[in-house]
Amino acid sequence: MILDCAGRGLDLTRPQVMGILNVTPDSFSDGGCFTGPERALERARRMVEEGAAIIDVGGESTRPGAQGVPLEQELERVIPVIEAIRSELAVPVSIDTSKAHVMREAVRAGAGMINDVMGLRGEGALQAAADAAVPVCLMHMQGEPRTMQRAPSYREVVTDVAEFFEQRVRACVAAGIPRERLLLDPGFGFGKSLEHNLRLLAHLDVLRRPGLPLLVGISRKSMIGALLNDAPVERRLHGSLAAAVMAAERGAALLRVHDVGPTVEALKVVAAVLMRAG
Repeated sequence: MILDCAGRGLDLTRPQVMGILNVTPDSFSDGGCFTGPERALERARRMVEEGAAIIDVGGESTRPGAQGVPLEQELERVIPVIEAIRSELAVPVSIDTSKAHVMREAVRAGAGMINDVMGLRGEGALQAAADAAVPVCLMHMQGEPRTMQRAPSYREVVTDVAEFFEQRVRACVAAGIPRERLLLDPGFGFGKSLEHNLRLLAHLDVLRRPGLPLLVGISRKSMIGALLNDAPVERRLHGSLAAAVMAAERGAALLRVHDVGPTVEALKVVAAVLMRAG
């Protein structure tokens, strides 16, 4: 599958890497590191050099307990960065937002994908995404960032996430978003306990649907830290790589990561083996 991201192709015939570019002061891993268009563009350049197939720009932290960001502030953070990346680099740019107005302005500025942790459930988001005519990633999240980690509960997490995907895909198609423009993200760490996250990763293949690529974001997350004796963020690379490899083996088409170079190298090995297993 090759997605048309506003005129720029994203080849998902093998597992690819989405580089995370948070232009925020409070993201859990790299908050404050890449604020401002110049620093953000330099980071994007580096990730593309390391093999990122797409850059995901976010102006509002969605870490557990995060507070919302006013619309104008989010626009001020992301629009100059999207314009700068689009003008210099050949890869597609994704906008990580749940606000309909930010989606519209970001696509106008050159973004070729919408990555929404709310799965287009926000006010006006479905229509904005339909009008934008670019691929959309629908993520599962129980609750909202400020409250999502307060005792998350499921009947059965894999089944519940699968049902959520089916409902959101139907809603998108009814709103005029073609099925072939949709990606699905199980939302690791978004309203899920460690056990929930592990079950989702173990049974990720159950969530695969024809024509609906899976995006997985596990990089440096607290589930990795918890499994590594409460390792801090800067010591979660090896665990993140292991999770990325397992996700790709189970069908993930796009891995959203902080550590682009090491993940690209790990996925090259995965792709070589998968090509010979099919």
